[in-house]
Amino acid sequence: MTMKPVASPEDVEEMLTTGSSNRTVACTDMNAHSSRSHLLVQIYGTITTTEGKSTTSAITLVDLAGSERLAKSGVSGDRAKEAIAINKSLAALGDVINARASKSSHTPFRNSTLTHLLQDSLSGDSKTLMLMQINPCKDHVEESMCSLQFGARVNNVEMKK
Repeated sequence: MTMKPVASPEDVEEMLTTGSSNRTVACTDMNAHSSRSHLLVQIYGTITTTEGKSTTSAITLVDLAGSERLAKSGVSGDRAKEAIAINKSLAALGDVINARASKSSHTPFRNSTLTHLLQDSLSGDSKTLMLMQINPCKDHVEESMCSLQFGARVNNVEMKK
């Protein structure tokens, strides 16, 4: 993870471009431009009032690589290892969402790097918005249904604990 100060919208655009260029994309049987990793961008801002009081805030933008079934995606070797790692981190995110939705006394944020990095965004008095992209093709209805069910679970989470 890299943290760099930015002073202008152009600096932010440059950082987003750098993040995108560091992301691996590959062709699979299910997707010609399949993301092989998640992308997280965190933007921190501090405002200081005329009285000298500072308020710091953060926004985290996340583009999750989609889960995939190895048999359907047709990947092997390194691509199969990537798919397994993606699915494992998404499962860990699902565990966190389930723990938050059921108001469990323990939320397993440390079970993956993804959930650990998202801990502040998924707890306390944070605000979270999830957008989902699903495939309208009949061939991918199983994956679309899994995504919609995950979105429904996310929708049941109350952020304040």
